[in-house]
Amino acid sequence: MSETVVFRNGLVLTMDDAHTILTDADVLVVGDRIAEIGVGLTAPEGAVEIDAAGGILMPGMIDTHRHMWQTAMRGYGADWTLTQYFVWYYLESGKLFRPEDIHAGNLLAAIEAIDAGVTTTVDWSHGLQTPQHADAAVDALEAVPGRFVLAYGNIQQGPWEWATSDGFRDFVNRRISSGNDMLGFQMAFDVTGDPAFPEKAAFEVARELGVPVTTHAGVWGATNDDGIRLMHENGFMTPQNIYVHSATLNQDSYHRIAATGGSVSVSTESEQSAGQGYPPTWALRDHHIPVSLSMDTSVWWSGDLFSAMRTTLGADRSREHMEAHGRSETVTHLHLRAEQVVDWATRGGSRALGLDDKVGSLESGKKADIVLIKNDASPVMFPILNPYGHVAFQAQRGDVHTVMINGRLVKRDHRLVDVDLAAARSKVEATIEHLVGQMGKESWEKGMNPDIPETKVMDNPYTYTQWDAGSAQWKH
Repeated sequence: MSETVVFRNGLVLTMDDAHTILTDADVLVVGDRIAEIGVGLTAPEGAVEIDAAGGILMPGMIDTHRHMWQTAMRGYGADWTLTQYFVWYYLESGKLFRPEDIHAGNLLAAIEAIDAGVTTTVDWSHGLQTPQHADAAVDALEAVPGRFVLAYGNIQQGPWEWATSDGFRDFVNRRISSGNDMLGFQMAFDVTGDPAFPEKAAFEVARELGVPVTTHAGVWGATNDDGIRLMHENGFMTPQNIYVHSATLNQDSYHRIAATGGSVSVSTESEQSAGQGYPPTWALRDHHIPVSLSMDTSVWWSGDLFSAMRTTLGADRSREHMEAHGRSETVTHLHLRAEQVVDWATRGGSRALGLDDKVGSLESGKKADIVLIKNDASPVMFPILNPYGHVAFQAQRGDVHTVMINGRLVKRDHRLVDVDLAAARSKVEATIEHLVGQMGKESWEKGMNPDIPETKVMDNPYTYTQWDAGSAQWKH
């Protein structure tokens, strides 16, 4: 429930268009919106006062690509390659997830997000094998006081199948309402480059519904330039499209994305570890393509955007140095600055999701999605000399003191508010028990380093459904 709250005496990173920074400033929240920002504000009688002195006030962070259902298996795939991920989730054990398992993963992921100051998260939900799975996903998102976008997908079917089904249309009619900025909607599917362009049917449904498409693009060996070309030639590249990864595209594809106004969600931890390709921020900057950040999946990596900012800076700078070394030159001034990745973690996400008039910056009249980074017990929280650098390189999830979403305090004094962690733990434990029971303990343990099927995989892994050993093909 929203109430009148005033944050006092903080260092405020507004992330407005001018990137205004205010020191010893207050942020007044009335209802679900920011009423005023300034020094020495007068608050209404009875307002809740939060001491932000010694801390940084910033907009809530925005993650534009997180497979939330997989959080039920946090850390399980720490040593996977992308191929092993495909084998486990797409080909074999991912299909064992029941609706209640989708719910368990989403619930834990949603709680994890708000705990880390991620106030808006895109649930790239490609485990929705049935409408019942989708209902379970939304039920979990609505049970947590965060801002979410359901990106509906199903890796067990081609998008031309599930997107045109009566069950999908019924789900949209029942659960998705326009104008609900607490639960947005996208369609999530990938374009394999098949010359027949079977994904066209799904794009037509998205156009009819008026919803954006988010797609894994530029993933080594899976989705590359032919997919971008087909989307463009058929008129389905729009400013609302979000291209995830985009790490192995050629200049022509980047030009098409730039020309049509799309944006790219960079998941640096994922790209530099799993094999999608080198994190592409250096190329995206060169083509002036808008960037947002994401963490991909907690089955592998961290569930916070501090790690995303840190690794993104590191990867981009490493690339810049190595290319300069190849020319026998030395980089004297870095191009990618901490300020820019903080922008990508906030405004980059709000722009990509069409929410920039509501969230992404601390400005009067905008929705009150606010994060206070403060930890009086930590020696890392002083001195704060470069606030952008402090957010990107020094702070971590344990320093998230207070989180407000839509004017509601969901975390305060380092503790979540009105969140039943015990219930979430119980649901996840039931999911793990189910999976181990279905797979057997030996297969479960082997799944942390699964073998590749002996018969050569010939079809694109993003459309895997059922393995046919006789024909060495996956049936669509």
